[in-house]
Amino acid sequence: MSETMRAMVVERLGPPDVMELREVPRPEPGPGEVRLRVEAVGINFADVLAVAGEYLTRTRVPYTPGMEFAGVVDAVGEGVQGVEVGTRVASLGGRGGLAEYALSPAAALIPVPQGLSGAQAAAFPVSYFTAYHGLKTLGRGQPGEWVLVQAAAGALGTASIQLAKAMGMHVVAMASTEEKLGLARDLGADVTLLQDDPDRVKKVRAAAGGTGVPLILEVVGGARFQESLEMAANLGRVIVIGNASREEANLRPVELMKRNVTVTGLWLSSLMPDAELTRQAAQALTPLVASGQVTPQVGPTYGLAESARAFQDILDRKTTGKVIIEPGR
Repeated sequence: MSETMRAMVVERLGPPDVMELREVPRPEPGPGEVRLRVEAVGINFADVLAVAGEYLTRTRVPYTPGMEFAGVVDAVGEGVQGVEVGTRVASLGGRGGLAEYALSPAAALIPVPQGLSGAQAAAFPVSYFTAYHGLKTLGRGQPGEWVLVQAAAGALGTASIQLAKAMGMHVVAMASTEEKLGLARDLGADVTLLQDDPDRVKKVRAAAGGTGVPLILEVVGGARFQESLEMAANLGRVIVIGNASREEANLRPVELMKRNVTVTGLWLSSLMPDAELTRQAAQALTPLVASGQVTPQVGPTYGLAESARAFQDILDRKTTGKVIIEPGR
């Protein structure tokens, strides 16, 4: 086996084209780590923000991006138990995925439901665990309730629609084009609306019987955050998961008081260390995936050398489903 590998390296923060494809030493797993031969990397908007230096935590350079990846275990570090060489797993290792080989803490590994391809396995952890916590753990969604899913054709949006329907909920889906709304309908969305519809607030409230939506998965931020509050029902829950607009949002507590609205932030990275919450999510998700009730939606696929274009396509809203990069492609 070669002692080197190809990897994307970031030495300065900025737009996607700061990433460079380089030949670097193949890493060796340390205590508590495993090494994966990477099959596929799921690219999230968070990866784009991290490269730009705009993520929730500081991005330390130099580094290799790729928070979420899947592959086959090919080496195990000291002290690791219960992980066998040759097993396909997914990882929420936080960085390092955009390479032919990547290290992951053994504790960050997630078993892959049988039958998933490498690309589907890479599309599974972040989007589906986030959707579960947004809908259930924090959102307290109930069968028969309405939920508003923004950016409905994206990785998180498609996961949220499928999971909400599996939970017996009704879905209002919003997206930027009719083509994307078609995908949302195919996945089970009950009502679909263009995100720039001038009457969107009125139509969302009307879809839920005129009283507003009990649960909103808020990913846009900026001025649209205020609209989410206006769309919420009395005792509504707004789960803030992202800020795709990359704009400041203003929150006036009096707006929450008017309809007794609750606003809750969700960041998967701070929930994953809670072993019980992670177990509950995995226990709920695995049979849904295994039975085909939910299927990770693989979007456009790129080679490692095309990573910058993949990131830019996400920024330009050209993609649906989970953007995948395959280092072996």
